[in-house]
Amino acid sequence: MRALWRVVTVVPYLPRAFVVTIAWLMYASQAYAASPGPTAGPGGDPRSSGQGPGLVGDPLAALVAVLAIGLATVVLTLVYLRMTARRDV
Repeated sequence: MRALWRVVTVVPYLPRAFVVTIAWLMYASQAYAASPGPTAGPGGDPRSSGQGPGLVGDPLAALVAVLAIGLATVVLTLVYLRMTARRDV
């Protein structure tokens, strides 16, 4: 951090954000990840019992949950608007 501060104070005519960004990029390292090629996992597809990709979970329950959240949002918004309405109009 001390070296970074020296870089920032040595160059007073550049904006500090620019200098900090350049110093940060100089200290950045390469990130390693898995290869982008497709690989088969051990044991096949864990989402289903050997039938291939399909729906996971209960889609009807998810639909009901989304509708319930939407309805609760509408009701709470209307209650908030009713409670905070201006009465002097």
